[in-house]
Amino acid sequence: MTGIDSVVAIPDYQSLMLPVLRAARDGEVRIGAVVQTLADNLGLSEEARTTLLPSGQQTAFGNRVHWAKTYLAKAGLVENTRRGHFRITPRGSEVLATQPTRVDTRFLNQFEEFRQFVSRTTSSEDDNVAGLRPDEGADKTPDEIMRAANRRIEAALAQDLLDRVCAAPPAFFERLILNLLRAMGYGGSGAEAGRALGRSGDDGVDGVIDQDSLGLDRVYIQAKRYAPGSSVGPAAIRDFFGSLDRHKAAKGVFVTTSSFTASARETADYLSKRIVLIDGEYLTRLMIRCNIGCRIEETLYVKKMDEDFFE
Repeated sequence: MTGIDSVVAIPDYQSLMLPVLRAARDGEVRIGAVVQTLADNLGLSEEARTTLLPSGQQTAFGNRVHWAKTYLAKAGLVENTRRGHFRITPRGSEVLATQPTRVDTRFLNQFEEFRQFVSRTTSSEDDNVAGLRPDEGADKTPDEIMRAANRRIEAALAQDLLDRVCAAPPAFFERLILNLLRAMGYGGSGAEAGRALGRSGDDGVDGVIDQDSLGLDRVYIQAKRYAPGSSVGPAAIRDFFGSLDRHKAAKGVFVTTSSFTASARETADYLSKRIVLIDGEYLTRLMIRCNIGCRIEETLYVKKMDEDFFE
């Protein structure tokens, strides 16, 4: 398992359909209360209850309960009554009377309303949209499928970026690091706030950037392009520490296209100067976040109901 489920055990949204339906068997219920009740009934840990989606705006468990309710509503088993509330329908009561052991998208497919909903949200070219078909990803909500697809796209982009950086000249790599730090807010907006240092007489430092617009504090940079499979060891970290000492610098950033050994990271943690280590994986994440070497190709807007409009 990957993502949220690899950290804590949170039931998938299809497993929650029957518990959500049972929660409404006695009349109108509030979705927030159902989330809390189901978490208690399932004995979820505090971590499972509070794990957030990547957006940070909703818990993963709450999101799955909401999607379970949404699909039940599409099949006519529950209906929304007022903001944040829903109740079981006569059809839903009939389903509960049969004492089903599981309600999922396959079960809901017996209802015409749900089949129409599926036909509107899937196509013959994409049978795995929204997790409505009983194949890979069927236990994920549409939100999670969308984010998982985005992660796969960004993972492929990250590898492409790293390949291009490794193939570029060394001077390009040093300029890239300076541009990235500027995009992250170091040195203000002035182009003179960061500069690459020459190969001769640089004292083991490849670049420097002002941490503030006045240049009162500076961050020194070491940029090393290593071949895949070659890791930066503790000796390189100690050498960089010595360079910082000669420049009377208190902090530095060591960037590599490969990785750091465990002993290198331990060395950086115990040295008296603050040294931040950025490996190839972290570098590409920062580049994507700051749109360095990449650009937005398409924007998808995820919209949800504005309950205030209908109040």
